[in-house]
Amino acid sequence: MEYEIKPQTKLSLGLKELWEYRELFYFFTLRDIKVKYKQTVLGFLWAVLQPLVMTLLFTFFLGKAISSYTELPLPYDIFALSGLVVWGIFSSGINNAGNSMVSNANIIKKIYFPRLIIPISSVLVGLFDFLMAFLVFIVYCLFNQVTFSLNAIIYFPVAIALTCVATFGAGTLLAALNVKYRDFRYIIPFLVQFLLFVTPVIYPTSITQNNYLKLLLALNPMSAPLDIFRAGITNGAINWEANLISIATSGIIFVIGLLYFKKTEAYFADLA
Repeated sequence: MEYEIKPQTKLSLGLKELWEYRELFYFFTLRDIKVKYKQTVLGFLWAVLQPLVMTLLFTFFLGKAISSYTELPLPYDIFALSGLVVWGIFSSGINNAGNSMVSNANIIKKIYFPRLIIPISSVLVGLFDFLMAFLVFIVYCLFNQVTFSLNAIIYFPVAIALTCVATFGAGTLLAALNVKYRDFRYIIPFLVQFLLFVTPVIYPTSITQNNYLKLLLALNPMSAPLDIFRAGITNGAINWEANLISIATSGIIFVIGLLYFKKTEAYFADLA
């Protein structure tokens, strides 16, 4: 006799069910972290080296040009590093979550558990890398005598939460699409690289005065987290008008990603 196991409700988060399987968050996240750094000489240091090396490269090649073209609230190396540290959650989370359902195909076919646990755990791996890079970022700022605003206590967690929402939304959408259309396996790395340069990670939004380009930057779901995170360092004014657009975009992507994932998850075991 065959049994078909389905989620309790088709288009809901299933928070109660996720809570019942909460131990899996720990096991999937820990497993992915171990696999990521297994047999590496530097181990967890790679999470720190990547943003630091990228910061040095961007500072060397673009630092003077961007600093002379627009007024930065921070030294360029601090400005770029702050962006790359936060960006690491998004880029790592999308890469991991986008391929998570395919890479866990064997588990999906054997047992039932809330499928959302897999992409959420992938985002948590990116968050783990961020925590290590963030500690180095704090030390780097203190070494360069850059002090933090008291508002950082609020701004930093808000920025990270918004980043996780944007990452989860895009990650679940790409994870579901990648199960059905394997072309996304090749699209995802290119997409992450493309988004890096159309997101104010290594340059400020004030770099352009074109209203259409400003609107395009405001529509980017990562614009608000970056602006709020940097405000925690500079205590500068937050552009809430643009940031609310960015947050709204993030919310829309979150809803679309979640609904599409829940709509198609019944077929994952057949397609993965």
